[in-house]
Amino acid sequence: MTVAATIAPPGARALDRLLKARSVAILGVSERTGALGNQVLANLELHGFAGDIHLINAKHDMLAGRLCLRSVDDLPIGVDAAVLAIPGAAVLDTVRALARRDVGAAVIFAAGFAEGGEEGFAVQRELARIAADSGMVIEGPNCLGMTNYVDGIALTFVKTPAERLGDRPGVGIVSQSGAMAVVLGTTLMSKGLGISISVSTGNEAASGAEDYLDHLIDAPHTRVIALIVEQFRQPRRFLALAAKARAAGKPIMLLHPGRSSAARESAATHTGAMAGDWQVMKTLAEHAGVVLVGGLEELADVIDLAIRCGPLAPGGAAVLTESGAFKALALDLCEAIGLDLPAPAPETSAALRSAMPDFIPVSNPMDLTAQSLVDPDLYRRTLAPLLADDRFSAIILGIIQTDAATAKLKFEPIIEAIRALAPAKAVIFAGLDEGAPVPSHFITALRALGVPYFPSPDRAFRAVARLNARPHDGIAGLAPVTAALPHGGVIPEYRAKAVLAAIGVPFPKGGFATTAEEAQAVAARIGYPVVLKAQAQALSHKSDAGGVILNLADADALGAAWQRLHDNVAAYDASVSLDGALIETMGARGAELIVGARNDPEWGPVILIGFGGVQAEILQDVRLLPPDLPHEAIMAELRALKSGALLDGWRGSPALDVEAVAAIVARLGRLLLGTPAIREIDLNPVIVFPQGQGAIALDALILAD
Repeated sequence: MTVAATIAPPGARALDRLLKARSVAILGVSERTGALGNQVLANLELHGFAGDIHLINAKHDMLAGRLCLRSVDDLPIGVDAAVLAIPGAAVLDTVRALARRDVGAAVIFAAGFAEGGEEGFAVQRELARIAADSGMVIEGPNCLGMTNYVDGIALTFVKTPAERLGDRPGVGIVSQSGAMAVVLGTTLMSKGLGISISVSTGNEAASGAEDYLDHLIDAPHTRVIALIVEQFRQPRRFLALAAKARAAGKPIMLLHPGRSSAARESAATHTGAMAGDWQVMKTLAEHAGVVLVGGLEELADVIDLAIRCGPLAPGGAAVLTESGAFKALALDLCEAIGLDLPAPAPETSAALRSAMPDFIPVSNPMDLTAQSLVDPDLYRRTLAPLLADDRFSAIILGIIQTDAATAKLKFEPIIEAIRALAPAKAVIFAGLDEGAPVPSHFITALRALGVPYFPSPDRAFRAVARLNARPHDGIAGLAPVTAALPHGGVIPEYRAKAVLAAIGVPFPKGGFATTAEEAQAVAARIGYPVVLKAQAQALSHKSDAGGVILNLADADALGAAWQRLHDNVAAYDASVSLDGALIETMGARGAELIVGARNDPEWGPVILIGFGGVQAEILQDVRLLPPDLPHEAIMAELRALKSGALLDGWRGSPALDVEAVAAIVARLGRLLLGTPAIREIDLNPVIVFPQGQGAIALDALILAD
């Protein structure tokens, strides 16, 4: 369990006292084998730390060949960072003492704070207060520390290889889980990738993932940023930082556990129930340019691809392989994950045709068969035209490796071809037979040329698909719309429709009535048949209470229905007092959609679209959208629904007015951006008519603060 930081973000200079410490104090060095403080000291010595190291131990004058101070009070004023490898019970008093000595930062390993109950939570709040008052940066508690591989500073008890970044492009790691930071670092180093800084943030009492992300965006040695975060303390700040990172050309790769958590329930709207927290985060993070991954393996894969190949150019992927069966498998997988495999351009096809024997057809994926074993230059001749084709952002080589001898026959000409062609776009090697005994020097040679090596093609395809996905840009200068709301809480249909009609959301003709006579007058004005709908703040879902009566053909039927409506609601819940009823024209049939909006209190506004009606919560054919998408992007999202084919006509049915639905979505987005008091909006169903005939919302509900 972790809790939100309670102080203002530390500034860059304050973070530098931790991340670039020039003097360090260690509490917890002892004679005991395995003491965490001993390992911190060993790491600093292994990494060649050149600054001052102060050991504190009340019982010893010397430890590990170094002088010991008796207490924190003996420290010189202004030590940059202190590492607390001590029991949790001693942490609070120690941090107070460190603040008196103007120590810039404290790394706290001990657990048992906010995750340990209210007593521990209170101690953690006090740590945050001390940090705020003194300007001290606190990393943790319940963390594994940090390592700066640029300057050789390892403030962690985990044995850390002394592998300086040097002139390699660096990966910055920020993880709330210390264990996952270590696992990712080990994986990246095994691939020959360099790490700039790795930070374990733990409980984030007084510094959080957003603070370290802000630092890494401006850090010159960091090319790619990897985040492993279970809960963002400042989601809107994170989105702003993600946009800043995107502008700086530093991709953020995010692993965010929690996808399977139950969505936050809402008693008022379908939108609230279906727009779960994780999906809201995903929608807005990806809109800000963040690459969201599904696991540790995928996280390392996309980092590998991004570091070695840089940003992928627009376009799909080309696949060269040596198996007809794998060609079919590649087509299936790439369709499933949304990786485009376009056909080569005509000039590319002509060049490939002249480069290959007649029995190899030109296609994508392209099966080179075993021909390369007798004609090793085939790799170069086919790679060259594919690299020149702007339809492709990446070339994936799906190669059968078999054994060391076969690998030699294939790797050597592939490496030579890549060296000679010096490709400006991504080339990726994917072995089809994971576990084949490939000599490691071949993999090393590929990586030195900027070619990632994947042990399976599925992983290569997924990594390319992740990096190839490009978020829709929001509308620059979008003008938000401000609406005056009648009150907070549930705003019933008749009032919600008045608010939404004012911004151009279309509804059936109708009116509100408080007596049967008023209802008959409304019906006479709009024409029969009509629908009668009960209206009350306490009646969110009218149909459950018998509060909707359809197909009333004349004044007598409407008069009888008026009493029946009130009787139905009273039988359902006698405490509900109706404001009155809406009388509206019966609408024509059409496809039913749901369009909703939610102003998430942490992440901000999102729009929900989907195929709806009473089936909305059963089929879950919905998508979440940012509120500022352009019209064409909204239409593309509508067509991306599972049942999206129905919108463009299906088995003789007419194409539907997708543009009219997109206009409703855009209007809700502007309203949500301009009226933060709106928590949720539910338009369900929205009836969509054939192309050119528009769309109309039959029901509306607003939930407001």
